[in-house]
Amino acid sequence: MGLTLILGGARSGKSGHAQRLAQSFNLPVTVIATAEARDAEMLDRIRRHRAERPAAWRTVEAPRQLAEALAREAGPRKCLVVDCLTLWLNNWLDELHSPRYPAAKDQLLTTLPKLPGEIILVANEVGLGIVPLGELSRRFVDEAGWLNQAIAKLADDVVFVAAGLPLNLKATPRHDPYSE
Repeated sequence: MGLTLILGGARSGKSGHAQRLAQSFNLPVTVIATAEARDAEMLDRIRRHRAERPAAWRTVEAPRQLAEALAREAGPRKCLVVDCLTLWLNNWLDELHSPRYPAAKDQLLTTLPKLPGEIILVANEVGLGIVPLGELSRRFVDEAGWLNQAIAKLADDVVFVAAGLPLNLKATPRHDPYSE
């Protein structure tokens, strides 16, 4: 089983790629959603993502307690899709300077390698544009980049999606014990 990180820009096809990958495992799928509907536009985005998923998939909301949700939901014959790490980080934006976010990040990074089953993490690559003007925006871009790098080190597979096309950045050959 394994850990896959899927990166890309906004509307790049990351979630669709994650969905196709999850379906390919032929396992029960749980989506761990991190978005919070703080306005009407975000509520529409959440509704659109839900409508695009297969009806049999479960959804668990985890706007901040991501490591706990992953530990609770993971299993050897399960697939979890986290959509998305960048929104999870955004939910911590007001606490990036507090000790609570680094503790939550450390807990996530400690939990991920221990999880059974297939784990697919979706995240935005936000560092490809211009340097943001404000301090908070620059801090967010920095934190997102550091989080993506840390998870990429742990991941078996890392995929970058642009214009709906996946580019494998890291691929680890894996033995599938269920194919025997």
